[in-house]
Amino acid sequence: MSPTSPEAQGASSATQPAAATATTTAAAGDSAAYAIVEASGQQFWLQPNRYYDIDRLAADVDGTVTLENVLLVNNGGQVSLGQPYVTGATITLKVMEHRRGPKIIVYKMRPKKKTRRKNGHRQELTRVMVEAITVAGQAIG
Repeated sequence: MSPTSPEAQGASSATQPAAATATTTAAAGDSAAYAIVEASGQQFWLQPNRYYDIDRLAADVDGTVTLENVLLVNNGGQVSLGQPYVTGATITLKVMEHRRGPKIIVYKMRPKKKTRRKNGHRQELTRVMVEAITVAGQAIG
């Protein structure tokens, strides 16, 4: 096979974009600090100075909440993985507001029985801002 054949050109061009995509994805993922936290029965990917909606917390507006169930912390490529939790890691959240999620319609029907039931639901949520991710007393991010 000659170097100018279409098969050789197609093979070299197919490998170049895949390699470039892998390096940009890895570089973009390593620069930002984040933590994976367990709260209200779910796991959340939290980054500093961003807000998130989680299930209703028993906290006042403009108050702070500290989460200690930290599963993983990434500080610019330096990863700390807990077994099950990272020791000495905490997340400080500021409660912005209490709100309700979008309305969900639950409609149940049994065919040929003339049975229908319509029910609505709105989840109670708390919007929180991530103030700090701390590991061993040092804030990251």
